[in-house]
Amino acid sequence: MGTGGEREAVREMTTDGVPVRCPVCRHEQAYAPPAFPCSCGAPVVPPVVYGAATPVTERSWADDWVTVRCGACGREADWPRPEVGCACGAVLRIPVRTEAVPPPGPGPAPPQPQPVAAPAPRPAFRPVPVRSARDAVTTAALYLRWLGYADVRDAAAGPEGRAPSGARLTARGVLAHVEPSARPASLRDLECAWLTALTHEVTCVCFALSDFTPEACERAAELGVPLFRIELDGVPAALNGAADELAARGA
Repeated sequence: MGTGGEREAVREMTTDGVPVRCPVCRHEQAYAPPAFPCSCGAPVVPPVVYGAATPVTERSWADDWVTVRCGACGREADWPRPEVGCACGAVLRIPVRTEAVPPPGPGPAPPQPQPVAAPAPRPAFRPVPVRSARDAVTTAALYLRWLGYADVRDAAAGPEGRAPSGARLTARGVLAHVEPSARPASLRDLECAWLTALTHEVTCVCFALSDFTPEACERAAELGVPLFRIELDGVPAALNGAADELAARGA
């Protein structure tokens, strides 16, 4: 029999996930984290570890996201923090080892110069089903990363500020308004987001879980703002020519 530390290591490294014990009812279950698509095309799996899961009693943006490094390209990005529901009704947050994958080092010999090739096509977007308003915001963030925008974050804590309604996401070169409720995004939502993006000299993109009002669609066409409707299967649908163009070319 090995030591307690050796048994812990075995539990960490299992490919089928890790056992998670609920601190509320002491029930234990196996959990395997989902894979998220890095912009390089490789799947990124948060390296969860065996340990006492934490019940979720309140939510914040900082607690709901975790930074994970891609093992293929070494790029760091924020992804939804792994959670699992217990039979007792508790929602459990799973511990994640954020420094599990070291950045890729140089090979044994320096690479030979290669001719410049055309960029490889982006991999297909991997959707996450939408079951809540939070899922809609998560889908918008994943889609922005798939388009090529790095470091997608909640804009409320930054200079762009909180949106009058819905949510805002920001990344280098873009500001996105997300309306995750059942109401259509309004003309005011669109114009407020566009004016804020114009002030910061970045691209404005708008997402809505339900749809956009006719007035918002007309104004978006005049301003060249891409509009996307978030379908329940997690795939944003382009609603105008600007959105088609952005989806085709990326960031």
